[in-house]
Amino acid sequence: MGASSRPKLSGLQKQVLALYREFLRAARAKSTEDRKQIELIVSEQFRRHSTQVDRKNFLYIEHLLRRGKHQLDQLKNPATVGLSSLNVKVSDAKHS
Repeated sequence: MGASSRPKLSGLQKQVLALYREFLRAARAKSTEDRKQIELIVSEQFRRHSTQVDRKNFLYIEHLLRRGKHQLDQLKNPATVGLSSLNVKVSDAKHS
């Protein structure tokens, strides 16, 4: 196996990617319509945060990870059929 040209991911980046994958796995357990909606919301939220949150704001990223894990636990509940999208202004947290 040759060396990869991609830079190594930090521990925090690995946690974010793992959380994203877990959301997609949890969505598979829902109905087709709910699954598509969940995947759309999750994708949009992760993309938005990837551009709006300062990569050096570790405390805020850790907060988002904790919040995401809580939402994932709720999504894994068989009684939960979907997610809702919240528009949270993160520009203030960018400079913390």
